[in-house]
Amino acid sequence: MAAPYPDTQAVARHNGSMAHTLFFFDSMITPKIITFVYWLLLVVAVVGGLGSMFAFRGVTFVSFITGLGIIVGGALGARIWCELLMVLFKINEHTQQMAEKP
Repeated sequence: MAAPYPDTQAVARHNGSMAHTLFFFDSMITPKIITFVYWLLLVVAVVGGLGSMFAFRGVTFVSFITGLGIIVGGALGARIWCELLMVLFKINEHTQQMAEKP
């Protein structure tokens, strides 16, 4: 019995166009974007922490500790969040591989 849908992976390998790959969901683009989002979140954490350190009357002990906490906590939170997203996409990838096995 023939499959109701064409083998989109074979068509994408044959066709090779980026538009075909995107429109037929042959590959996920979000994992590629997550790396950029991670670096963007790191920059936001560092800028936010430095802004917290120097925001009001110069650097005091409390503002320094607060800024350091924002930098460390933001970097750690960004890493954990991005890793959890990547785990979801890896689960999807491995599930697809298991489904393709005879």
